[in-house]
Amino acid sequence: MADTMLDYEAEAAHYDRTRGGVPRAEAAAEAVLRLVPPGARTLLDVACGTGLVTERLTRAGLRVYGADAAHAMLRAAAGRLPGRTVRADARRLPLPDASVDAVSAVWLLHLVPFAPEIVAEAARVLRPGGVLIATVDKDAAHDVGSDIDEILRPHRSETDAGDRSDLITRHATAHGLDPAPGDHFTGHGQGRTPDDTVRRLRSGYFASWYDGDPTSTETLAAALAALPDQDRPRDDPRYRLASFVKRG
Repeated sequence: MADTMLDYEAEAAHYDRTRGGVPRAEAAAEAVLRLVPPGARTLLDVACGTGLVTERLTRAGLRVYGADAAHAMLRAAAGRLPGRTVRADARRLPLPDASVDAVSAVWLLHLVPFAPEIVAEAARVLRPGGVLIATVDKDAAHDVGSDIDEILRPHRSETDAGDRSDLITRHATAHGLDPAPGDHFTGHGQGRTPDDTVRRLRSGYFASWYDGDPTSTETLAAALAALPDQDRPRDDPRYRLASFVKRG
């Protein structure tokens, strides 16, 4: 799903390589599948990106489809899911009401200002008893208590995060989706180094929670550059998956 922070048409070429690759995708898919109800036959992966996670969701015998708004992402996904991808806005899915058993939205809701609309659309296309599975509190998951986080934490504005678990639960219940047990998974390869954090800070990568002016940015960059072990990754984040079941 394209957003105002990153150009996902451009990101597609190196997305998998810079986002933890297969180990992270495997962990995400396994966690999603643990939350899919027994007897489910169809799953729609919204904002499927390159399809690296989506492809792995097919291993449980599900008929899996992928949707994304970015052309370049979808081209990559189409090679992994031939004939089962579609370019679509997550707020206007080209599916009839009550047509799928599960909808997954991994690493999406924190990116956009219209999470309530995505949740509402997922509720529309789910059959009764179907489940919406989504990552929540994504930015917060990256605070692993490291020295990097000690510097960044005072500048985080997580109260504004659109994927806060309490907000997503509120949206879900308003559209006939009841909270169900969730899960967690490790973001393999996503542990940050001070050097990489400086580059991301200056490029606007953290725009979902940081809106500092250039002076503040350079002050933070200097503090990060002074940390030891500039190229040593700190701990990987542990992402949270929430799930919601459509009322019958």
